Amino acid sequence: MPRSPGDFEKLVLFALMRLGEGAYGVKVRQEIVDRTGRDVSIGSVYTALHRLEKRGMVRAWMGEPTTERGGRRKRHYRLLPAGAKALSEAYEALRRMAEGTAAGLDALSEAADA
Repeated sequence: MPRSPGDFEKLVLFALMRLGEGAYGVKVRQEIVDRTGRDVSIGSVYTALHRLEKRGMVRAWMGEPTTERGGRRKRHYRLLPAGAKALSEAYEALRRMAEGTAAGLDALSEAADA
């Protein structure tokens, strides 16, 4: 059984799910930055994508050359069922752990702001 994705890998998987077919590294990075406010390097995104591909959670393929890229091809990524399953399980575990803690989190947050 493949190990579950780490925190950053989960962000990458969520980004792939949101972006849909043909997502690519720069778009994945931008999705993470936009939604989390976390400034991540493109290298860390590609490293995570490569690990997820090796574990059978993501599929990569080369697109067609484009004039916008000077005839270079872009590597695209797709979330595979194994990745979706791992992400769903991680999300559900976090949801169960967080259930009923909202009031406590709000109180702690207010105390920290005081």
